[in-house]
Amino acid sequence: MRIALLSYRSKPHCGGQGIYIRHLSRELVALGHSVEVFSGQPYPELDDGVLLTKVPSLDLYRDPDPFRIPAPREFRDRIDVEEFATMCAAGFPEPKTFSLRVARMLKERAGEFDIAHDNQTLGYGMLDIERNGLPLITTVHHPITFDRRIDIASTRNPWRKFTLMRWYGFVRMQAKVARQARRILTPSHMSMVDIERDFGVESSRMQAILLGVDDCFVPPTAARVPGRILAMASADAPVKGIATLLAAFAKLQVERELELLLVTKPQPGGRTEQLIESLGIQDSVRFVSGVSDAELVQIMGSAEVACVPSLYEGFSLPTAELMACQTPLVVSRAGAIPEVVGPDGLCADLVTPGDVEELVAALGSLLDDPQRRERMGQAGRRRVLELFSWKVVAMKVAAAYAEVIAEYQGERLVKTGAANAHR
Repeated sequence: MRIALLSYRSKPHCGGQGIYIRHLSRELVALGHSVEVFSGQPYPELDDGVLLTKVPSLDLYRDPDPFRIPAPREFRDRIDVEEFATMCAAGFPEPKTFSLRVARMLKERAGEFDIAHDNQTLGYGMLDIERNGLPLITTVHHPITFDRRIDIASTRNPWRKFTLMRWYGFVRMQAKVARQARRILTPSHMSMVDIERDFGVESSRMQAILLGVDDCFVPPTAARVPGRILAMASADAPVKGIATLLAAFAKLQVERELELLLVTKPQPGGRTEQLIESLGIQDSVRFVSGVSDAELVQIMGSAEVACVPSLYEGFSLPTAELMACQTPLVVSRAGAIPEVVGPDGLCADLVTPGDVEELVAALGSLLDDPQRRERMGQAGRRRVLELFSWKVVAMKVAAAYAEVIAEYQGERLVKTGAANAHR
């Protein structure tokens, strides 16, 4: 099959979308398919055999110059004007503007592909792709309604609440587009339930396909660092539950010699840095970001215990990657995380999201029991090897492609026959 894989931003190590694009595209090519990735900035890292077509935006949120003002010569068309105007009005334009740009590109190239696959853009332009002769399938990792609710609930500032509501205005568009999508793939059964409830998508049009873990995630060869707790947070946002972990760590540190390693890039002067300072734990907390896969594997394997304190996850790929590294876990009983780790206590200890005292007790118990940490790590590794394979993901996704293509072609034949009958 000839596949157009669409993603409005695809940077790896900065959210699951870039990781999904990279590994899925690689395995689809390994199965003999042709894959061309269409992406806005930040662009993805892709493996040999996968083509990249850049769909440049104004890149208004680029590091280190977010919310930048473009020069007049940078504006190419009305889509650029809409993108900038939406940002100025406190909205997030990228899903819509990317969808309009890529739909325009694919209109000219529809005959070069058998199917287009949207990776959680859900912009209005996606609806034009099928109208222009190319069947479309959509991946929704989780409905962003959860992020919106948690972000708004976490602030007391009325102006901040207003700007957050403006920022998340794109979610209404995503819900409308999702309801019109032909087929939606999700990474977990919990995401299916949430998409049905929050977006109003019929479950019959959804299919859960668990994500994979790359083979590079392996148990460590070096000794783990005594007292090191590790947390993965792809974004410095309330939904990741870092505030709960920091409060728990501050209490644990009173009686123990501990180090907290956070794999994230905090906003300078943001809520995470402010909380660390107010808790007085600056000397015991370190941040790591922008590392290679090999470095990330070493970091994951260096901790005695890892924690995933998220308030919600549609899958939580870092959880599965930590299990592959045989790192014992304390995780939130939130979203799809229980689906990833399996029975409580076997591969991870599950705690109530946002409950500081429960997290303190779970982390302390695991830190005090090296034998249980060893058993838990081994069980987690076995579960990953049994369930989470990118090759299997690609095979299941390719089968879904074939079904969607056949359905689309069947519909076109019926329409053609009906049109001919009226002549």
